[in-house]
Amino acid sequence: MSDRERDWDFYLRTVSNSARDSSFANDPASYPSLLHAVKKLCDFCRQEEKSSEDLVARVYPHINKLFQRSTASLSQPTSPNGILLLVILQFFLDFGEVVLHDADPSLRTFFRSCLSREFADPVVAAATLDFLNVNKNKLLFSFPNLLPQFFPLLLKLIAWNGEKLEKAFLKVFPGLVSPGSFLPLFPSLVDLPILVVALEKVERSSGSLIGSSIASIQKSAAPEMLLALMDEAYTGSTIGDGGGDSESEESSTIDVADPVFLELLKDENDGLAERHWTSPGVAAVLQAATNSPQSDRLKQILNITPRLPDMYFTIALRDANNSLIPILMARNSTLFPDKNYMYEVRRRLLEFMLASFQRSPDFIALLKKPIVDRLGEAYDSPEKTELALQLCWAVGEHGGGGGSHKDAARELFESLELLLYENLSSSRLGLRQESINSDSRNFRKSSQSRLLCFVITAIAKLATYHRELLPRARVALGKFVARSRISDSRVWRRARDYLGLMDDPAICLSVLGPSRPSHGYPHNPGTVNWNDGGTKMIAHIPFYILGEQEGPPFHDFSFPDILPRRR
Repeated sequence: MSDRERDWDFYLRTVSNSARDSSFANDPASYPSLLHAVKKLCDFCRQEEKSSEDLVARVYPHINKLFQRSTASLSQPTSPNGILLLVILQFFLDFGEVVLHDADPSLRTFFRSCLSREFADPVVAAATLDFLNVNKNKLLFSFPNLLPQFFPLLLKLIAWNGEKLEKAFLKVFPGLVSPGSFLPLFPSLVDLPILVVALEKVERSSGSLIGSSIASIQKSAAPEMLLALMDEAYTGSTIGDGGGDSESEESSTIDVADPVFLELLKDENDGLAERHWTSPGVAAVLQAATNSPQSDRLKQILNITPRLPDMYFTIALRDANNSLIPILMARNSTLFPDKNYMYEVRRRLLEFMLASFQRSPDFIALLKKPIVDRLGEAYDSPEKTELALQLCWAVGEHGGGGGSHKDAARELFESLELLLYENLSSSRLGLRQESINSDSRNFRKSSQSRLLCFVITAIAKLATYHRELLPRARVALGKFVARSRISDSRVWRRARDYLGLMDDPAICLSVLGPSRPSHGYPHNPGTVNWNDGGTKMIAHIPFYILGEQEGPPFHDFSFPDILPRRR
């Protein structure tokens, strides 16, 4: 017998004994030798080209039985089986066709029984991502629903292990997106910092996360954990402190907060669920997290998370799904309260929303109702003001969805009118200025002026695109010019200039018309087609050269200097 054959027999005997003897399989001391034996058997099967199928057939019953016994023993805290199960899963993926083994149930068993208990182990987490990356194409082709179903569990890997796994996770991330996970995935992404806070609370309340199933904690220890969480948030004490009558107060908030934390800590995708971030319990937890020093883990995830929506939005923009935009609008004002994090995430949300409208202008008409609702909240908070401002720009720039959506354009126009008339009668901001300091008052006035500039421009652009709205636009802007109490003269002057432009439809179309080719125009109406300059008069030229400068022209060149000459 050759050395190779002796090694094969030794490793096969080791695996066979482990598969039969549960005490051997569950002994931590035997784990290294068992792992080595399984790896060597897999290597033998890959290296033997001629007798590979015979070797696979001989080893498969023992490997399969070992997998079943190992997953059954995962409830024991001394059972470190994560790496071993990944090696066996690789064997199933490589040779499943030879032995007619369907790897899908085995993969799901690994996620549910092993990874849910060992995601906090950095070695298992890194090995899992490496396994998914090595087999990415095979998993996406043969098991397309696997990663989308378990995306909440995979998000725990990056949430708990941080920047050291970021590169590997970004390679896996596209596989998490599917029709069934597309919408639920986005809230989970932007809530990764809150997931970290929840996991850290679980660890402080129930001990190490390694070897403990979050699902079992939710069923047995969740009430006590959440009670302690609420007590700490409201009183700064713990349940062990026994402070006064705080018990009744915590009991009143736990019922509200409990579903939110169960939703955060789940392992599988069960659809899009509403997250009540305005509930008193969650607000108290976020306030407590904000007032206490940030952990290194939380700092890392606050840095990582804004980069994940970049990849997500690239996929979303390619698929052109309008059902995501209302979720973006709702989440724009409900993010983890960290200044830099909120800025980075909101910037990406607004950029994606505008890019979606640019790619599919009809989304504006289809999403008329949520847009109107957000315009009505324009003065509720600075972040809602910024969202309303961007929506005003999109509505005007894309003509309320296009020429075929006249009813939607009219309703959007009426919402813009309402915003304008509210400022004519009594500004919401003005009603509140007595109770705020001068710096805040100046900021609010600046935000109001900026928003009104966009509202006025959107009204003028909509009326230019949909000519039936022109009389109403003249009335609205005329009233604003005549009665406006806004101290910023730039807003008043912009309304006056637009009124003047509306008296000349051709120039008005050139300046305020749609940015895309439409109505039979061979080029964008808002740009100069310089190639026609040698034979035609270009009405756009004065506006581009003067650049809104008042008084006589400041240039000292002639048209031949800037127009192409015929040769």
